[in-house]
Amino acid sequence: MGSGIFFPLSALPIIILIITIFNIKKHVKNPETKIYNYLIVINFIGLLIELLCALACKYYQVYPIISYFVLKTYLVYLIGWTATFTIYVLRITITNWKKVYTRIHWFVILTLFLIIYILPINVVVDNNYEIFYTRGMGVNFSYIVSGIYIFTMFVALFKNTKKIEDKKYFPVFLFIIIGTIAIVIQEVYPQYLLLTYTETFICLVMYFTIENPDLKMLEEIENARLHAEKANRAKSDFLSSMSHEIRTPLNAIVGLSEDIRDYIDGDDKQRIKEDSELLLSSSEILLEIVGNIIDISKIESQKLDIIDKVYKPRDEIEKLTKVTATRIGSKPLKFNLTIAEDLPYELIGDYGKVKQVINNLLTNAIKYTDEGEINLRIDCINQKNVSVLNISCKDTGRGITAENMKKLFTKFERLDVEKNSTIEGTGLGLAITKNLVEMMGGKISVSSRFGEGSLFIAQIPQKIKTLMKPRDAEEELVVNNSNVNVKKVNKVLIVDDNNINIIVARKVLNEIVENIESVTSGQACLDKINEKNEYDVILMDIMMPGMGGETTLKKLKEIEGFNTPVIAVTADAESTSKTKYLSEGFSDYVAKPFRKEEIKSVLDKYSSNRNIN
Repeated sequence: MGSGIFFPLSALPIIILIITIFNIKKHVKNPETKIYNYLIVINFIGLLIELLCALACKYYQVYPIISYFVLKTYLVYLIGWTATFTIYVLRITITNWKKVYTRIHWFVILTLFLIIYILPINVVVDNNYEIFYTRGMGVNFSYIVSGIYIFTMFVALFKNTKKIEDKKYFPVFLFIIIGTIAIVIQEVYPQYLLLTYTETFICLVMYFTIENPDLKMLEEIENARLHAEKANRAKSDFLSSMSHEIRTPLNAIVGLSEDIRDYIDGDDKQRIKEDSELLLSSSEILLEIVGNIIDISKIESQKLDIIDKVYKPRDEIEKLTKVTATRIGSKPLKFNLTIAEDLPYELIGDYGKVKQVINNLLTNAIKYTDEGEINLRIDCINQKNVSVLNISCKDTGRGITAENMKKLFTKFERLDVEKNSTIEGTGLGLAITKNLVEMMGGKISVSSRFGEGSLFIAQIPQKIKTLMKPRDAEEELVVNNSNVNVKKVNKVLIVDDNNINIIVARKVLNEIVENIESVTSGQACLDKINEKNEYDVILMDIMMPGMGGETTLKKLKEIEGFNTPVIAVTADAESTSKTKYLSEGFSDYVAKPFRKEEIKSVLDKYSSNRNIN
């Protein structure tokens, strides 16, 4: 063995490193990795035995029985490792590999018996006791058995040529080639211990080719896959639900409209009134569904911006709740609004989104509360120049179960769909609310008892513009109330290319405006003004063929003496739309579809005041 001991000594730290890394690093537990673990452990034992063989040969004369046992054990190792490697090859090439494994298992036991107890070996000493190696029937038999195993591998590979390109086969071919060379070299130069070293090299190559991915990464990928599948299922369910949700109010709108049309000349006014109320309710539901879909789309594409402006929170909240509370309808529900006395007079923030949060919470409470009461309370904590709005909405509704609490703010999911099948909506309202609150630097929480009701609390920080209402504003209000007669908007021009939109606008404005005219193009609007027609306000549609609203406004401003307020009336309902149209020169902005209260509120800004002292 002489200088040949260098090979097992150099291979030993390599196999120790492989065993350490393989067992420290989490890996997939499957038959292949299990067999590989056996291979590297057997190889480590084989290297230790090979080093002991060097001592056994050297002290063979002193300890013949021990040395004989050690040398025999090494031959057992060679066959054991080769048999295990053959099992690996059969595992990756043969489908019904377990039957083959059983046969090899018993064959290995028989082989070991023959080697250890029957076949003799001889220790050969050459070059004046400098070279030691073994010969004899036991050695020859071990080579023959190893050859049988290698031939078995070759046959298994040959029968599966279609899979040969797979990376798993690379170490097998390598072992067949290098192993054969090592056997030949060791037969010619028996002092060089190459076989175990070769097997260590094969173990090293296998580490990079066996199915041994990082388990943590695999778990992350699997979790991502499951999450994606769940999201896709949720979105598919959501789209299916949306088809139902959108068609339901549309069906009501179409059916009720036909009923009103067919019965308009009837005597039962109550029937027409009920149909109209249901028609309005269905339209509001449809508008909410479309609005929620647009909002969640903006949130996901990160196109929803925070637009800070000065606003009077008390006025905005009171106006909002008056409108939203009408959705209670005929339910035996009492609605209570409480606004803290110390709520600042003016705040700076995105009041549109603050109102949307309040509206969503209140609408959600109305939907899921059949009787009892709903309490909306607006408190605040004022510190320096920041007021944290504390918006709490408490209801006596159905409540939320503990299992549903976790997915309460999840997109595309509705809770207890079967139980709540009669409730219209997208299931996006609370998800949108949570996103809006967090976008504004706030947080939202919920507590609920199933069957008793729920309490939602949203905390939203806003900058303080004016803490207390100025006294001069109060005095001016008193004076104005006694000495001023308010003249409402008297004459309005509607500019819209859609005749139905004009009819709807006329019906909405009819009760609050005395004189209404309309045109269907930007050019017709210019002609009206050039003909010296005067209007208190012009309601301008934006998307019109030929000349759009923005171009029409520019041409109007080119007319000498033109100073009529022009209000943009458009379906462009982005969060930045109002700022955009105001910057383009429009006096104000109204999003379609608008309610009577909304258009009235805007037109009130352009009423003229006249002292009657």
